[in-house]
Amino acid sequence: MADRLLTVQEVAERLGTTVRFPRRLIEERRIEYVKIGRHVRIPERVVEAFVAAHTVAPTVRRLRRVA
Repeated sequence: MADRLLTVQEVAERLGTTVRFPRRLIEERRIEYVKIGRHVRIPERVVEAFVAAHTVAPTVRRLRRVA
């Protein structure tokens, strides 16, 4: 089954950003996209992969003993 193609506006809404952020990712070639005529679409899987790749896991902090 084909992956759903999202508009730049839909990507911005999913990421909780302005439209400028996904447009900048496209301009800097930091995210995969599909060009259909003058329209730009981003596959849904690409947005999910971008979020997964930029997710920072919490670390476990250990308390230091004072001697």
